[in-house]
Amino acid sequence: MTRTRALLIAAVLALVPATLVPATQVSAQSREASRDQDREAAQDRRGPPPRDSRAMDAPRADLGAVVRRVGAGREGRMLGVSPRGDTVVVRWEYPGGRVADIRVDARSGRVMGED
Repeated sequence: MTRTRALLIAAVLALVPATLVPATQVSAQSREASRDQDREAAQDRRGPPPRDSRAMDAPRADLGAVVRRVGAGREGRMLGVSPRGDTVVVRWEYPGGRVADIRVDARSGRVMGED
């Protein structure tokens, strides 16, 4: 038997068990698909779900990029990062021990100020 023929037979035999799905599993899958269609139809009648206010407030800038931007050209070390609505606050410790909160725009990643 040639190698190509043997590979072809092995491939066909590998597919056979995948096509032999028990009837109980098929009926369970069809019931689940029917429930999904019913849910989608009900959702279409109700309209879109209300927007979650927390999802709208979530930062859009990558927190890692925000930290890199804050740390660029600044001596010291980062103590923590916390998203707060439309801003991200980076707590920064300067040499000598002074601690500052640096406010960054959550959407653009632009440094807005320091407290």
